Amino acid sequence: MDLDGQVAIVTGGASGLGEATARHLAERGADVAILDFNGDRAREVAAEIGGYSQQCDVTDAEHAATAVTSTMARFGQAARICVNCAGVGFAARIVGREGKVGLDTFRKVIEVNLIGTYNVMTYAVQAMMDLPPLDTGERGVVINTASAAYQDGQVGQSAYAASKGAIASMCLPLARELAKPGIRVNAVAPGLFNTPMMESLPEETTAAIVTNVPFPHRLGDPDEFGRLVAHIVENPYLNGEVIRLDGATRLPPR
Repeated sequence: MDLDGQVAIVTGGASGLGEATARHLAERGADVAILDFNGDRAREVAAEIGGYSQQCDVTDAEHAATAVTSTMARFGQAARICVNCAGVGFAARIVGREGKVGLDTFRKVIEVNLIGTYNVMTYAVQAMMDLPPLDTGERGVVINTASAAYQDGQVGQSAYAASKGAIASMCLPLARELAKPGIRVNAVAPGLFNTPMMESLPEETTAAIVTNVPFPHRLGDPDEFGRLVAHIVENPYLNGEVIRLDGATRLPPR
């Protein structure tokens, strides 16, 4: 699928990997709608890239539905590209030092990372199905964000790893389900990237994290995530896959 002139939805597009993806897709000629809980920052980024923004709580089905339809109204056509980057990375043990259980944290992470992804994807796919097929036979492509933690999650990441593992597990059945209308579904599982969360850490902590990255021996650049998203969109034979983007990292237990 040629990016130029296509409409793309990017959730979590106000910061981190989502922002880098929104900027890269816009540079490649796509009309980008940024959906983010932080409406003010979403508007700023959208203004800078000539896109559209919508404040959106991805865990709310009505918010997701409204965001998809408002994107269609803004650009005059449904989005053929849906990239789900919205997520949270809260870490907590299932039983804390005080002996308290962490069910609330688990529920919140699942709601944002998994249900939020499913919500937006559902309404985006519903709209894609009404689009005419391209010359390739495609009607659209969905790219969800898993994590290297889905395979090698660390201590305290049970909720996060569960949410990202579910996103990875959805790829193949969804690709099979949506084969007939010509909608591809893939996921990217990023490793350690230079996002705002990483930037807030002390230098010595970041340096310790980087020691786990064989090559390139550094944190990932968010633009590299955006570039992979663009390649997935453009490569019509990529379907049903979870692609690790991590410099050959395997996360240690801690």
